[in-house]
Amino acid sequence: MKITTPTLLLDKQKALRNISRMVDKARRNKVRLRPHFKTHQSVQVGEWFREAGVEAITVSSVRMARYFANHGWNDIMVAFPANVLEMESINELASRIKLHLIAVNQETVTALAQGLQHPVQLSLKIDTGYRRTGILATNYAEVDAIVKLIREQEKLQFAGFVVHDGHTYKQTDADAIQTIFNTSVYQLHLLRERYKAKFPNLQLSIGDTPSCSIVENIQGVDEIRPGNFVFYDLTQQRIGSCAFEDIAVCMACPVVAKHPDRGEIILYGGSVHFSKDVILQEDGSSIYGRVVELTENGWTESLEGIEVVSLSQEHGVVKASPELFRKYNIGDLMYVLPVHSCLTADLMQGYLTTEGEPIEHLTGLPHRELNS
Repeated sequence: MKITTPTLLLDKQKALRNISRMVDKARRNKVRLRPHFKTHQSVQVGEWFREAGVEAITVSSVRMARYFANHGWNDIMVAFPANVLEMESINELASRIKLHLIAVNQETVTALAQGLQHPVQLSLKIDTGYRRTGILATNYAEVDAIVKLIREQEKLQFAGFVVHDGHTYKQTDADAIQTIFNTSVYQLHLLRERYKAKFPNLQLSIGDTPSCSIVENIQGVDEIRPGNFVFYDLTQQRIGSCAFEDIAVCMACPVVAKHPDRGEIILYGGSVHFSKDVILQEDGSSIYGRVVELTENGWTESLEGIEVVSLSQEHGVVKASPELFRKYNIGDLMYVLPVHSCLTADLMQGYLTTEGEPIEHLTGLPHRELNS
């Protein structure tokens, strides 16, 4: 395979192992795995999940839901507060699949009730500590009011409660992540007890890769929705969700300049390729990627003495030890593990497997292909 510009490499075997590990964990814990496809956004990668027995999925937009519905997925949750401006698209999807939507307020419920032409499953997003969006788990008055409103609507079927513990991404201690998970499950159980008499089939759904990767006993909920685990990245490795050998994507970037006076190598690969997500080091410095070497069996663990220290739009600046500085020449490719695989994949709009097979990504497709 000849690479001439920044390219996102995908190690299929690593991704398959990551999928298999999470599928097995869900089965052991007797919970439904509804993986979040916003990380890979690829029909081919989606088929790897289907082959592992996954039947229900999560996405982050109506456009993404349509993309996967067009490829045979019939049970899809849009785990983002329902955007009532997309009512026409929501109705089209609801006419042909089992569609799950999320609400965080009464206004959305009212708008859905007025605009829906087909039944949808509706869950309430609960905030158990992340403080991004959602109804506070202890705000029973608000939850009571919204649940009552849902019950009165013909096209809305109350499904249960969903949580995303995004604050696990700020942790590097397994016990802290276990505590966050336990707290969320406890608060969800209080909600279930409050409403189970009227909704005996009420479902509890939780989803974040650190919890689902690190916590062994993930019982106490009906469903998990991790997404990043399919590829992992440097952030997850730092948290403790994975090891370096589990990271399934890697950027290949051409070397375009060298500056011996400051030990820096310039890559064709900047923020428009990687994103500007960063890992803060203990000494206060920042890194935007770690360098690895490509072998016949994929890539190595990250090298010591060389790392991406700065990104601008197209440029990546790599600080290297004298020995590693001498190793790279103009026109070589340098291989870099990303800090955040979801954003890197979204920016790159496609993959090349280590076997040389192109893999599509939703963002690389024209909008007209998703509207047919």
